[in-house]
Amino acid sequence: MKKEKTKVYVAMSGGVDSSVAAALLKKQGFDVVGVFFKPWQPPVAGLCQWQQDRQDAMQVAAKLGIEFKTWDFSKEYGKSVAQYMIDSYRAGITPNPDVMCNKEIKFGLFLKKALAEGADYIATGHYVRKNKDKLLKAIDPNKDQSYFLYTLTQDQLKYCLFPIGDYLKPEVRQLAKKFGLPNHAKKDSQGICFIGELNMKDFLKNYIKPKRGEIKLFSSGQTIGYHDGAYYYTIGQRHGLDIKNGGGPYYVVNKDLKKNIVYVTNSSLSSALKAKRAIIKNASWVSDAPDLPLNAQIKIRYRTKSVPAKITRNVSSHSLQIQFKKPVRALTPGQSAVFYNGQTVLGGGVIL
Repeated sequence: MKKEKTKVYVAMSGGVDSSVAAALLKKQGFDVVGVFFKPWQPPVAGLCQWQQDRQDAMQVAAKLGIEFKTWDFSKEYGKSVAQYMIDSYRAGITPNPDVMCNKEIKFGLFLKKALAEGADYIATGHYVRKNKDKLLKAIDPNKDQSYFLYTLTQDQLKYCLFPIGDYLKPEVRQLAKKFGLPNHAKKDSQGICFIGELNMKDFLKNYIKPKRGEIKLFSSGQTIGYHDGAYYYTIGQRHGLDIKNGGGPYYVVNKDLKKNIVYVTNSSLSSALKAKRAIIKNASWVSDAPDLPLNAQIKIRYRTKSVPAKITRNVSSHSLQIQFKKPVRALTPGQSAVFYNGQTVLGGGVIL
């Protein structure tokens, strides 16, 4: 018997973006199934409001008249994303849990399970576009989330739909109201994909014991303050530094984990904060790996602009080397470097 409609499983978080994605697909005639993922719960009381998010997603599904499922991914979130994040901070690097969340959960576990249940496609509320076998930036430059999706492969991308990538955020809000979605006025989540909003240091203290150490000026080695654990700080960070002698703001430029020292500078323009070269591990390409060397635009953090650079192969360590045309600020081990050719996402890797 021939299937009448193309079936799409939509990852529904309870937020406006994924709700509008489901509504648009329903309007376009797809057989839509909404799926909410039960996340891992941190031990910090009151952090994870997943029950309310699930309720919001259920109400949207009821309004749209679509099937709704809840899949318990809490163990997988804990193992693949939360533990990765904790281990990274313990190793002194700053991880990007949203990248891992997309790789392991949304476009790993969710995609696999949805296809096994008979889905033709999966869809998410990401601000990103797809054109045949290419992954493209979203229309809205302020909301573009392509930075977090560079690990997508052709085998995954062919099953993915991104219904809101062609819209500006205000237009998505308007659509939510037009469709009569009960969560149309819900605020956007600003937190980590599987937890929500949290104070990272408070969260990490459950796993990494605080240890008092010195804050020193990078230029002179002079002690100007104290911290409660070098693990908690990231390169370029300027908030949360207990420095009493004024002369700030101060920025973290380096860490010595063995001696538990955090080094700072009081200038965001300091040469100590800048680098012209980076080593990249765990490289991933959306299409076939290109010939190297390769000139591309590279984004080293989500909220930074792309900068021109040359990518070469680092033969001795099976990694990639990036040579930036101009020095970049606050290059941070553990964060992702994502490669672009104009609007097209080429791939990326983790800054080593």
